[in-house]
This record gives sequence, C-alpha cells and structure tokens, in this order.
Amino acid sequence: MAYIDYYKILGISKTATQDEIKKAYRKLARKHHPDLNPNDSEAIKKFQEINEANEVLSDPEKREKYDKYGENWKHADQYEAQQQQYQQQSGGSSGGFGDGSTFWSSSGGDAGDFSDFFESMFGSRRGRSTAGGSSYGFRGQDYSAELQLSLADAAKTHKQVITVNGKNLRITVPAGIANGQKIKLKGQGGPGANGSPAGDLYITFIIPEDSTFKRVGNDIYITASIDMFTAILGGETVVDTMDGKVKLKVKPGIQNNTKVRLKGKGFPVYKKEGSFGDLIITYNVEIPTNLTGKQKDLLKEARDLK
Repeated sequence: MAYIDYYKILGISKTATQDEIKKAYRKLARKHHPDLNPNDSEAIKKFQEINEANEVLSDPEKREKYDKYGENWKHADQYEAQQQQYQQQSGGSSGGFGDGSTFWSSSGGDAGDFSDFFESMFGSRRGRSTAGGSSYGFRGQDYSAELQLSLADAAKTHKQVITVNGKNLRITVPAGIANGQKIKLKGQGGPGANGSPAGDLYITFIIPEDSTFKRVGNDIYITASIDMFTAILGGETVVDTMDGKVKLKVKPGIQNNTKVRLKGKGFPVYKKEGSFGDLIITYNVEIPTNLTGKQKDLLKEARDLK
C-alpha cells in the first residue's frame, strides 16, 4: 500500500512544533469541513486525510513511530514487535485503543474513516485520542462584514439589517461609532463542529467624509462664511450643527479664520450616553467683489478717517 506523507498533507515541515501542527490542522479543517462543503466528495476525502494526519502528528508517541519507520515501515525489523507492544499497552481491545469514545465524523459518515496505511501502522482506530490534545470538535469560523453609514447615521443609535452568509441580522448601531471601528457579535459566525461554539461576526464600519462636517475624534469642525460688514460691525449668523441650526452672535472686528468653540455640540461619545464632543467653527470672512460706487466711496471715506 502507498506511503502517506502526513507532513505534506498538513503543509508543514518535519520539524514543526505541536503549536504549528495544531494551527495547520485547524486552518485546513475549517477550509474542508464537510458542513461548509455540502455534497462535495473531495472535501470529505480531504477532511479525512487532514484528520488522519493530525491524529498521528499531534500524538508524540505516534509521531515518533511514524518518523522512525516512515516509508520503510514494512521493512522495519522491529515493526511487528512495536505494534504488538502498542496494542498491549492500549488494553488489547479489538477496537485498537479501547477508550470507549467515538470518533467524530460529518453527517455523511465518511469523514471519520482512516486509511489502510494508518490502520496497518497504528491499529484500527475508532476512538478519540487525547494524548496530544487532539480534538475533532472545533470552534466555528469567524465571519467579517462591512457596513457603510453616513456621518448623520453614525451620530445616533439606530437599527440596521445586515446580510451575512445569506442570513439577515438586525443589529443596533450605537451612537458615536467611528470610521474603521469594528464590533464583535459573539456566536454569529460559522457553526461549530461536534458541540463546539459558533464563531463570531466582526463588523467594520465605513463612514465616508461628509460634505459639511469634518469629524476629528468626538469634535466636529465646520466653516461658516460671514460677509465683510458683519465681520467689521458685528451681528448674527446661522450655522449648522449635527442636530439642527443655531444662531450665533458675531463680535465686531472678528478676523478671518477666527475659531469659535461650542461646547457639547459635537459628536456623541461612543457608549457614553449624554456625552458629546465640541463643535469648532472657523469663520471665513468673504470680501465682496461687486461693490457699488457709493459703497466704495464710503469705504474710502472710512479708510481716510483712521
């Protein structure tokens, strides 16, 4: 019968550590799990090979025996004695290991069968080994998704429906969520195997730049244009905020690019109800380009009086 290279199946070197073996096994098992590849005979076959390779390499005793005899196992002088000793240590059960446990398989029933090569080398195996920490139940796959929000939507707590892997989920988006921020929904990922927990869902929020407001942390920045006469003489102007418009008094003689801070009129602080950043207003003084002759004369007069 053909030699099976378990290291090649898991994609690892012969010097791989137990952690590397475990990592490689979990990665491949998730990829080829029959539940994620329904009616795929190749996936079931691959899943069987992966389980078999892990069964050997994750158990130090089996791995030592496999490494010792390898391709030449049929010609090893000590092979039969080694196998007999192994069976005696396991209790002499016709089942091979005699631990009474059941090997996990997929709903198709084929993923739990081991090759003739394995059974010739290690005996008939229908139980689960715990010597190397091996387990065929594993946590479900984590899912990732993106959800795009406007800045206005991100400023309020509200409900959203997101579709992940064909499943609609209704979630609550907390006010103050940031661009690029991730939240975890526990247990909303892929299903676990053999009683293990489901994976989690990680949602990344995408918030494009707004045409009016610029968000920096919890503060909001806007530019408010005022005419030259209001800047010189003072007056009032109306500016936008995240929750409506406010009327502001403009002091006489205000300079271009002057900044005014409105406390608590900025962005809501994430998961801190009632807390808000500030609104920072930058005044842009507009110089008129279509003055009448009379207006120009008055300005010249004012200039000459200084």
